[in-house]
Amino acid sequence: MKGKKFYSGIATALLASSVALAGCSFGAGESDSASGNSSEDAVTVDVFQFKVEFKDQFEDLVSKYEEANPDVNINVKTVGGGNDYGASLKTSFSSGEEPDIFNIGGPTDVETYREYLADLSDTEAANAALDGTLTSVEQEDGSILGLPFNQEGYGLLYNKKVFEEAGINADEIKTMEDLEGAVQTLEDQKDELGIEAPFAFPAKEKWVIGNHLANAYIADEFNHSVTDAYQADTIEFKMGDQLKQMLDLQVEHSIQPTLSLDYSQQVEEHFSLGNVAMIQQGNWVYNTVASMDEEFAKNNVGMLPLPVEGYEGSIPVGVPNYWVVNKESEDEVVQASKDFLDWMYTSDEGKKFVTEEFKFIPAYEGYEDLEISDPISQEIYNYASEGNTLGWVFLGAPVGWTEDAFGVAAQEYISGDITWDEVLQRSTEAWEDSRQ
Repeated sequence: MKGKKFYSGIATALLASSVALAGCSFGAGESDSASGNSSEDAVTVDVFQFKVEFKDQFEDLVSKYEEANPDVNINVKTVGGGNDYGASLKTSFSSGEEPDIFNIGGPTDVETYREYLADLSDTEAANAALDGTLTSVEQEDGSILGLPFNQEGYGLLYNKKVFEEAGINADEIKTMEDLEGAVQTLEDQKDELGIEAPFAFPAKEKWVIGNHLANAYIADEFNHSVTDAYQADTIEFKMGDQLKQMLDLQVEHSIQPTLSLDYSQQVEEHFSLGNVAMIQQGNWVYNTVASMDEEFAKNNVGMLPLPVEGYEGSIPVGVPNYWVVNKESEDEVVQASKDFLDWMYTSDEGKKFVTEEFKFIPAYEGYEDLEISDPISQEIYNYASEGNTLGWVFLGAPVGWTEDAFGVAAQEYISGDITWDEVLQRSTEAWEDSRQ
């Protein structure tokens, strides 16, 4: 990366699921990661984060920081994957177990937690953030209420070996017709190819449907801007027919039943083990896939764009989430939280973790001499650097709309309980009602 350039120009997105966690305590023995520091004068920082894919690596980073800073204890609670981070975070606040550092998405989350969000404009990380990555958290008064995780992108991850054996050239798949042809080829040859189905589509996960799939087909009507989506009084689903076609294709040609298939099964049991040819996911799955089969992850995973008419050959790229600091915490805890986040993204040791261990595409300057360490992220970086991107706008939707309105309705459609027209009608009404 050269200079402070954010190639997608959009700064938002990402990841939650379905089952709320009952308890979110950071008490002794209950957190996922706890420091060994025992000084009575040590400052304790409680972190509540959603990214299960880098949980172990993040805890390793915390341990490194604590070794270098014996006056700081950092407790980490990770909730995500098959658990609903948003609901669990609300439970944490309502139960009095408010974290000192936590994650938010776009402007909707900013409004929800505004009273707790510390101004981070005085941090080194905020000053190093690439242009465009702070759009969702920068306020009119100049305050910056969050620090970007990274850049991410998604599409259809595919098994190169299976495609080759089936005689499919991924470079020739541009349109929906092209993709449908490839899927039919995989379906016809699945026994010879040793796959159970072309796709593993986790319809149990409302975020896969309501966040990522929907986003690709609604970004255009909001000019690829999360701000435009946040300010919109309605949604028209101008590409609703394309969205239905893509949903139907994945559901029909997936491991069944899709409504019982979750994220972990999709990535670990099916894609990583070669049971399917494709999954709708992004570069965040790399660590999980590599933990199952490192050789497969490094050499055998490619990326196909979702076929959006008018945007063929482009993938959604953006900032998935933001780190925020609870300004209601003690002053020394707020400062310790800022110091830790600064160290993670601006120190030499932290930057190595970000690229080599987290497998992140950096959202900050100062990484020009560091290599992007996994091929999925490299491919996404290539799309972004060439300007072949779609915006991530779904975090500008009304609170809960992507999952509780559109996601739920889409699940009912998949189960055969409602029509597609009813999905769009209910989702539109939910959007408009929320904006009254």
